[in-house]
Amino acid sequence: MHNQTKNNSVIFINDLADKRLGAYLNIKEKDLTGRESRFIAEGKVVLRVLLNSSQFEAESLLITENKLAGLQDILPLVPDHVPVYAVSPSDMDQIAGFNVHRGILAVGQRKTLHNIQNLIENLPDNALILILCGISNHDNIGSIFRNAAAFEASCVMLDETCCDPLYRKAIRVSVGATLQMPYAHNGKIDDIVKTVAEAGINLIALSPQSPQSLYDLPVNGRTALLLGTEGEGLPQHLLTSLQSARIPMSRRFDSLNVATASGIALSCLSRANFD
Repeated sequence: MHNQTKNNSVIFINDLADKRLGAYLNIKEKDLTGRESRFIAEGKVVLRVLLNSSQFEAESLLITENKLAGLQDILPLVPDHVPVYAVSPSDMDQIAGFNVHRGILAVGQRKTLHNIQNLIENLPDNALILILCGISNHDNIGSIFRNAAAFEASCVMLDETCCDPLYRKAIRVSVGATLQMPYAHNGKIDDIVKTVAEAGINLIALSPQSPQSLYDLPVNGRTALLLGTEGEGLPQHLLTSLQSARIPMSRRFDSLNVATASGIALSCLSRANFD
């Protein structure tokens, strides 16, 4: 028999063998990403984003008892059918397999699955789009999504070689932006570029080798900014066939982290007035 009490819709559990905790077991080693579009969200800020998201929904929450008082402004956002489990801090460490979870975890799942075509169909006339090719680092993916949200990009398109934005670390680094930004993650980069070009969207490939300064480009109409992986960058055939631009910088050092480059480029191309 499970040892539990229930108080204000919070279920207190002190039996680590309780099957309802199964999704949270050893999440550091066994991330839920890719498993029926389920994922782990961590921390108060990300939890709030998840509970307010139109694209994703919470399946359950797991909170340490000492964190409940600080969540009184968020718990009312939890739908009645979503269970909220509470455990001791020491039990949380044993369940999760690590102790940097901030005492707040949730299992989320996708409600809305986008593809490239329906993202394009819903773009405003002055849309700013990010297209990512071969970004395999979860920190970079999270930071790029955070920048995209900060500068009000319309959406993000990732080719099939990019890592999953729903990986736990990517969500955490993005401060929940991967749960806010509309995005599609599928297809080869050539097919994505072709579909975007056929929709009449201006394409700009960001490359440090380009002779064109990003700051000299006109900012009008629907624009897609292409970013490639660090080191190799974008495929050469795309750089040859598309308009390219560079971020001016020291001639003695011509490389930026791709996430940093995305922030600079998005700030330059942003359509929003943040004054």
